[in-house]
Amino acid sequence: MDYLRVTGGRVLRPDGRVERADIAVDRDEGTIQAVRSPAEVDDAVGATADETLDASDSLVIPGLVNAHTHVAMTLLRGYADDKPLDPWLREDIWPAEAELTPDDVEAGAELGAVEMIRSGTTAFADMYFAMDRVADAIDRAGLRARLGHGVVTVGKDDGDARADVEKSLAVARELDGAADGRIRTAFMPHSLTTVGEEYLREGIAEAREAGIPVHLHANETTDEVDPIVDERGERPIAYAEDLDALGPDDFFAHGVHVDGSEIDRLAEAGTAVVHCPASNMKLASGMAPVQRLREAGVTVALGTDGAASNNDLDVFDEMRDAAMLGKLAADDASAVPAAAVVEMATAGGADALGLPGGRIESGAAADLAVVDFDAPHLTPVHDPVSHLAYAARGSDVRHTVCDGEVLMRDREVLTLDAEAVQARAAEAASDLVDRVDAAE
Repeated sequence: MDYLRVTGGRVLRPDGRVERADIAVDRDEGTIQAVRSPAEVDDAVGATADETLDASDSLVIPGLVNAHTHVAMTLLRGYADDKPLDPWLREDIWPAEAELTPDDVEAGAELGAVEMIRSGTTAFADMYFAMDRVADAIDRAGLRARLGHGVVTVGKDDGDARADVEKSLAVARELDGAADGRIRTAFMPHSLTTVGEEYLREGIAEAREAGIPVHLHANETTDEVDPIVDERGERPIAYAEDLDALGPDDFFAHGVHVDGSEIDRLAEAGTAVVHCPASNMKLASGMAPVQRLREAGVTVALGTDGAASNNDLDVFDEMRDAAMLGKLAADDASAVPAAAVVEMATAGGADALGLPGGRIESGAAADLAVVDFDAPHLTPVHDPVSHLAYAARGSDVRHTVCDGEVLMRDREVLTLDAEAVQARAAEAASDLVDRVDAAE
């Protein structure tokens, strides 16, 4: 066994306890072999470490999971702000995306990968296009992901609409298992209002036959809810159930405007909801009823959404926002507590995406982040879990490990040339804006 030892720190266990322990990682298998006291860990695996990561003064946590984003939108960070969702998309984002090239998408995906590695995220879900190029970036970065080509049929003729659906299904088939198994896939219609009913029915039926999960935006704004209620006389989640889009392997982004009946449907189906608090606040989409969803038994994960509506990919920010917004939504300071948002960002995200990780225990995937607590804003440490939710930042992450591979050591990204990635992305973004301006 090629044995990596994470030593000298404290460890966040699946039950929320924090204990002093070392972690033995089998790098050949990409799994955690043992979590034991420093005196016991070598004996537990019957070997001495080939490599160590120093976790002194630090807390070792499961790698964070960004369960909904559009990673290449890093190129549009700060491009269009302070507008509601619909005009923001139609007037700014979709025209810019029409000018994106596959090279741009790859550059943006690499930039997002560097940003996530540096802030302790080891797995994410991505809905976009040119997904083969995103997969290439993920392969080089060493991350995990659930990928899908986003389908939009509004404004397209029947031939183009069907081609978009088939593209998403083809991507799901072809990329599943890429990057040595770290990439899984899904059929990803954009939403229940941006994809026509016949295309949804046909695409979901084909996905079901192939065993491919479904991911889409649902109930993000009232503008996504009201047309379905007016036209069909039913709520969006009931419509999704009628389409056969509600299953235990499926996950929906946002869920801001869900009522009690929809929460019950989601819970009964086992369909996860990805809460994106920063994006929801920035676009004034509303406050998702996270406490009610969790109390009903719905798996809730956290996502940043794209960097154009956030404007970063730091899941630590998302934890803080989720806790704060959850309390406002419930009008209860005890709602969505620190431990809940940490679980949502780790085990909840892994469960929602159906990916390994999210827990530090023997046999689990070796996806880890080491958070340096030796900082003024993290002193004193009365409760380390509280600090993760309310005080820590992505810049506090010292080391990042995914599938047993060290992606970042002492703040240096090892799998990508961070400086070159940043320069390439900045140039791609500048050229993109020039093309958008020329097309207007």
